[in-house]
Amino acid sequence: MDQHNDPSLQDAGRIAVAQLEPETWSQVNRLLVRKAIAEFAHELLLEPIATGADGIWQTYVLADEAQRLQYRFRARKMSLDHWHIDPDSIVKSIDGKAVPLDALKFVIEFQKPLGIREAMMAVYLDEISSILYGAAYKRAFKPHHAARLALGEYQQIETGMTEGHPTFVANNGRIGFDTLDYPIYAPEAAHAQSIIWVAVVRRNATFTAMQGLDYQRLMDEELGAETIAGFKSILEAKGLDADAYYFMPVHPWQWFNRISMSFAAEIALNNVVYLGPSPDLYLPQQSIRTFFNISHPTRRYVKMALSILNMGFMLMRGLSPEDMAATPPVNDWVRGLVNADPYLQDNGFQIICEAATLGYRNSYYEQGLKSDSGYKHMLSALWRESPVALLGKNERLMTMAALLHLDPQGESLTAALIEASGLDADTWIERYLKAYLSPILHCLYAYDIIYMPHGENVILMLEDNAPARIVMKDIAEEMRILNDGAGLPETVQRNCITVRDEVWLDGIFTDVFDCYFRHLAAILDDKGVLPEQRFWTLVAKCVEDYQASQPQLAEKFSRHDLFIAEFPRNCINRLQLRDNQQLLDPNDPAKGFQYAGTLRNPLAAAKVRAMAAGQAKPNQTKPGVATVEAGQE
Repeated sequence: MDQHNDPSLQDAGRIAVAQLEPETWSQVNRLLVRKAIAEFAHELLLEPIATGADGIWQTYVLADEAQRLQYRFRARKMSLDHWHIDPDSIVKSIDGKAVPLDALKFVIEFQKPLGIREAMMAVYLDEISSILYGAAYKRAFKPHHAARLALGEYQQIETGMTEGHPTFVANNGRIGFDTLDYPIYAPEAAHAQSIIWVAVVRRNATFTAMQGLDYQRLMDEELGAETIAGFKSILEAKGLDADAYYFMPVHPWQWFNRISMSFAAEIALNNVVYLGPSPDLYLPQQSIRTFFNISHPTRRYVKMALSILNMGFMLMRGLSPEDMAATPPVNDWVRGLVNADPYLQDNGFQIICEAATLGYRNSYYEQGLKSDSGYKHMLSALWRESPVALLGKNERLMTMAALLHLDPQGESLTAALIEASGLDADTWIERYLKAYLSPILHCLYAYDIIYMPHGENVILMLEDNAPARIVMKDIAEEMRILNDGAGLPETVQRNCITVRDEVWLDGIFTDVFDCYFRHLAAILDDKGVLPEQRFWTLVAKCVEDYQASQPQLAEKFSRHDLFIAEFPRNCINRLQLRDNQQLLDPNDPAKGFQYAGTLRNPLAAAKVRAMAAGQAKPNQTKPGVATVEAGQE
């Protein structure tokens, strides 16, 4: 049949661009331009100029060097130099004539101040195009109301998220997926699917598991006897010894786009053998390469290598076999520490462990590439415990990323949760901070451990629609221990880094305050739920309550002071704009940080207000705090 007359091809081609209609395109461009102005101004890459005031709003103009091009908008400058911009107010003009907002043109217009090198401009534009494509899909095909989503099941909420990382402008490009892949593998598409299973010869593979778990038990629990027998029969039919192989899950995209070609020699030599799709169905998660088992929710997540460009890593969405071998021992060590700590146990804090890993080494890439490379990370898998197994009576799960979610009508999921809980906003936020911030602080101050505690890595356990406790994930890959590792097991020392005192609190000031609380506080304020100043007062109270409960750590609280007047402004978009294919060296993440001046610490201002009201003691260790004026945050 002439392919031009093939109805299935015509349908696929039409469906691939169905969301790309003028009205939808205009909406998603407006929202991305708003975010770009806000976050690039926050990092001092762009400098809008105030031209007038209207109550709590200021009018600003952002212009090019020649002043021919202007973006005029209303905004509020909030704590931590957060730019809360009214998206409907943004007007772009060239020589005084209004023109449509266009996120791609915005990047081109401000390429010079953003510092985007010519060599990476095409890829960055491609990421922006992909983000707009995805945003249009979500707006066109994922209509919902925050109030209903807030009461949804765990996976309904997980696949209902629309924004991605709140601070990165290019936050979910997923370069590598085509328009047929998108509705299958994008988390928001919520497409239930099987994953691919292969057999890999053991002499080229390394399997590692936590204490008490071995390969056979893992397969029994994840596959079951019938599927195992079927896989063994496939190997035996080829005249192969099934006991010489490990069974490994592979992301379907990875199999069809990378492994089946890049590993063609390994497949031809029966070092890698295709076994077939999984009997269980899975949903892709916000972290893109992790799948949740919806057929058996208490079975483990499966995290698989995925060689695409996404949020600053090209081919690094793979999984290193070397890192995989160290992952279960690191999880064993962290779990032992968490389980033995009375404060963490009383708080209900838990981790879900990366219980087992399997990494395969392609001999051709191992021999041909002397240095580390994403090509060495293309065939690895990790099994992570399911949080469903940790649910208590009357508890339900929700990704913490959901707290920043706004529906297409602009309504807040957090506001809906607070209303559904029947609690006042103060009480709800106090419970949230006790569940989330307190254990994060304790791990840092008591053990020098900082996780990567952004929204996607934290799972909220809710009772009656209010936070009760949290579960932390992504332990071995992103957790760091801020000391030299003396006396720790060798496998754990891989996660140790030493940093200067002035950036020791980056994991709190940047990842928690600047990259998460800054956005949450602005949403709550904008929706009339909780004034921003009150939010930071509650954060300060949470910190003080925690510190009062741990007097043995007083010297460390003084040395690493969370109430210091200012802290370094860590600019993560600058990292991505510098190199959007290698955001950080995973073996030395501190080396690549980019700072631009400082941010005023809203906790310092909160303490000044409390002192003025006679509710707090002066800070004796950091006299600089006294220089912060009330309301200056």
